[in-house]
Amino acid sequence: MPYPPSSRIPPGPRRRSLLASAAGAALLTGCSAGSDDGGTGPSAAARARARAARDSRGLLGHYDAVLAAHPGLAERLRPLRAQVAAHAVAFEEGTTATATASATAAASGTGTASASAVAVPAGEKEAVAGLAAAERALADRRAGELLKVPGELARLLASVAAAGAAHAYLLTEGAR
Repeated sequence: MPYPPSSRIPPGPRRRSLLASAAGAALLTGCSAGSDDGGTGPSAAARARARAARDSRGLLGHYDAVLAAHPGLAERLRPLRAQVAAHAVAFEEGTTATATASATAAASGTGTASASAVAVPAGEKEAVAGLAAAERALADRRAGELLKVPGELARLLASVAAAGAAHAYLLTEGAR
C-alpha cells in the first residue's frame, strides 16, 4: 500500500526543479565554438563573460554594503557572498591577469568591490529583501542569455543562474 502524499507542501521552488531547469537550459543550448565577429575585437562570448564577471562583482558589492550596514547578518550572508565571489572568479578565468587578481582579492574579502556604491535600507529585513531581488534579477538575466552564448559558457551561466535563484530563495525564505 503506497503512502499518501504529505499534506505539508513547502513554499517556493524545489531544489529538483531548480537543478532540472538549469540542466535543461544547458542541454537546449548545445555545444558551439568560435567567434561570430570574424576575428576583430572580442567575441560575443568574451563580452558575455566580461559582463557576467562585472555583474557578479556588482552583486558582491551589494553583499558587502549590506554586511557593512548590518554586521548582525554576517553569519547568514557570508556563505552566499563567498559563492558570489567564486562566480566572479569563474567568469574571469581566461581574462587578463589584472582582472583575475582583483577577483581573487574580492573572493578573500579584501576586494575592490565598493560597499558604498549601493544604498542599503536601514532595516535588516528590507536589506535582505533587496539582496534577494538583486539575486533574482541577475539570475533571470543570465538565464535569458543562455541561448546567445557558446556551450561551455552557457553551462557556466546556467549553473550560476541556478545558484542565484537558490540564493534568492534562501534569502526570501530565511526572512520568514
